[in-house]
Amino acid sequence: MDLGIKGKKALVTASSKGLGLGCARALAEAGVELVMNARGEEALEAEAKRIREDFGVTVTTVPCDVTTEEGQHKVLQAAGDVDILVTNAGGPPPGLWSDWEREDFIKALDSNMLTPIALMKALLPGMCERRWGRVVNITSQSVKAPIPALGLSNSARAGLTGYVAGTARQVAEFGVTINNLLPGIHDTDRAVSLDSGVAQREHISMEEARTRREATIPVRRYGQKEEFGATCAFLCSKHAGFIVAQNVLCDGGATNATI
Repeated sequence: MDLGIKGKKALVTASSKGLGLGCARALAEAGVELVMNARGEEALEAEAKRIREDFGVTVTTVPCDVTTEEGQHKVLQAAGDVDILVTNAGGPPPGLWSDWEREDFIKALDSNMLTPIALMKALLPGMCERRWGRVVNITSQSVKAPIPALGLSNSARAGLTGYVAGTARQVAEFGVTINNLLPGIHDTDRAVSLDSGVAQREHISMEEARTRREATIPVRRYGQKEEFGATCAFLCSKHAGFIVAQNVLCDGGATNATI
C-alpha cells in the first residue's frame, strides 16, 4: 500500500532503539525524511546511517535529552516545519504504590506527559496552517487497563491521553490528526528490564520470566518493533485522516477489554 507520505518530514523522539526506531524505519521506508532524537549519540548515529543506506532518505540527528527545555529547543530547531510528529520516551521504573515520592511523579510527568505536550504545542500551529499533519504519541496499554507495578506510567500517560482527547478534536478541522499508539510488551530493552525485575524478585531465570509473560498474551509471543512501526506509519498516512483522538492497542490481545 502506498501510504501517500513520500517526501513528508517527521520528527521521531527516542528513536535510536526499540519502538521509536521501529517507527522511524517504517516512516523512512514510506519515503519520509527524518529528524531522529535520542540521548545516546553513538547509537543514534549508527541507526541513522543504516536508515540512510537502507531507504535513501535524509536523516538529521539531534542527540539530547528531549525532556529538558534545552533539548526541546534543539529538537524543534532541527525539526522546523515537520509534517509528522511521533513522540516517544522510556517508561518510568516499576514498583509498588508506596515506593514513589513527589519527585518520582514529576520525572514521570516530564518524560511521558509534559514533553509530548510541549512538542505538540510547538508544532501543531504550523501543521494547522499548512492544513495537514499527523501526531502519534507512543503511550502504553496501561491507559486502557492499569498495570499495578507501573503506577508512574499509568498516571503520566493517562494525563497525556486526556490532553489529546480534547486537543485532537480542536485541530482536526485543519487536516491534522492526533492519535495514541498503545504498545503491549514488545521485544525491546523495556521487556528485558521488566523481565529482569520479575526474575530477580521471584528467583527465576530470565527465560522463565519471559515464558510466563508470553503465556498471558493471546498470540503467545512478544511484539516486534517492525510491526509496531508499520502501525504507526499507517496512522501517519494519507489513509488515516478520519481517525481522530483514538487509542490504538498494539498488544497481541493482552488487554482484556470489550471496547
